[in-house]
Amino acid sequence: MKRAPFFRLLVALLIPAFAYAIEPQEIDWLELLPPEDLAALEKLPETNEQDLLGEGPFCGEGAIKLEGQPAVLSSARTVAAMNNRLVRLSGYPIPLEGDGEGRFQRFLLVSYPGACAQLPAPAPNQMVLVTYPTGIALDDVYLPLWVDGTLKASKTVTELGETAYSLEASQVRLVEEAELEN
Repeated sequence: MKRAPFFRLLVALLIPAFAYAIEPQEIDWLELLPPEDLAALEKLPETNEQDLLGEGPFCGEGAIKLEGQPAVLSSARTVAAMNNRLVRLSGYPIPLEGDGEGRFQRFLLVSYPGACAQLPAPAPNQMVLVTYPTGIALDDVYLPLWVDGTLKASKTVTELGETAYSLEASQVRLVEEAELEN
């Protein structure tokens, strides 16, 4: 019987320590690509925004060309090791669903600003559907965010494109300027 108070004290001290030790692992967008997709991307010819809007390897005159583009640019293949992983990913938000007061509970996270707006949408395995019940004000979609949470390999179709991953966010915050300099 004398052990019970000691055991409770030990448990009370250890549980917060374990919870603190479980930090999200910062990942890069390229880690969301299966090896065969990464290899295919590395073999593509160099291109830029002008190529996409004018005449380039994947364009017709005066329009963005989507037909005939390499399959890797629309790949929805995922990396099994990323499923159910606690991660931190930085990217740019594309608002989807808000509360009417400027706070968004659902948004797409993409690796570059302006995706889905003027340029073709990224491949599904390079877009993440974020659900953040607390919501966040997205005043400027050209400012990058850090998103922490559990990543899942799950295909979803939204009004702005298909995603191959989703993330239930536990924290969302702006990337600070000092972090950009590193």
